[in-house]
Amino acid sequence: MTHLSVKTLRHYHDVGLLAPATVNPDTGYRYYSGDQVPVAQVIRRLRDLAMPVGEVKAVLDAPDTTARNALISAHLGRLEDELAQTRTAVESLRSLLQPPAGTPAIEHRSVPAVTAAAVRATVDRADLLAWWQGALGELQATVRAQGLTAAGPPGGVFGSELFTDDHGEATVYVPVRGSTRPIGRVTTVTIPPAELAVISHRGPLDDADLSYAALGFYATRHEISVDGPLREYYLRGLADTADQAEWRTDIGWPIFRADRANDPA
Repeated sequence: MTHLSVKTLRHYHDVGLLAPATVNPDTGYRYYSGDQVPVAQVIRRLRDLAMPVGEVKAVLDAPDTTARNALISAHLGRLEDELAQTRTAVESLRSLLQPPAGTPAIEHRSVPAVTAAAVRATVDRADLLAWWQGALGELQATVRAQGLTAAGPPGGVFGSELFTDDHGEATVYVPVRGSTRPIGRVTTVTIPPAELAVISHRGPLDDADLSYAALGFYATRHEISVDGPLREYYLRGLADTADQAEWRTDIGWPIFRADRANDPA
């Protein structure tokens, strides 16, 4: 009736999800009543959706329909997030297997020093995306709250150790006109000038490694690549559109430009 095997029913009993109505003390056989069938079916569906045993217990023990539905909805929300991540990974893999034809456009750019509101920290690479999202949101909220005027797109400066050692310094900033009052993690910093080879990355940041690879290949073979932090400029991002396909990020690789070596300071 439940489409559950004997082995599965025994497991559900052992982990405390579905106790039989009675157990024969001599044979150990488990017997279930008809009104346990709907419970067994609910358990099967929740487990098919990869809900952990502890959460299934919480659903079964929920005091009312509202509490039960809230638990199920929370799990469905996590599944949808995982599905979205899987879809992004699939699209990234497809892009890797079928890269666009032609050589990506790479430009030279001389970046002046800028005063900016910034959040700076030493982070693990595994935590970088979550840290970046939180820091950028805090920065943009602070700039609005203090009535500051942005003097350019938000950006990021990332130490090479983040990529070579999985741990290093990261800075997210918003160039501003005027002085920033330090609040929370936000401080005023001066982002130093730099000579960069720049590539424009379109789409989600999950597959930005493809653009980084193309830029690094160019910089190390056609330029004098220098040791220095990598830079990102978020020309269009989450604050502008939820459609990640519309995001645009300029990525900068530090280089030594001989044609500017004699420029006056």
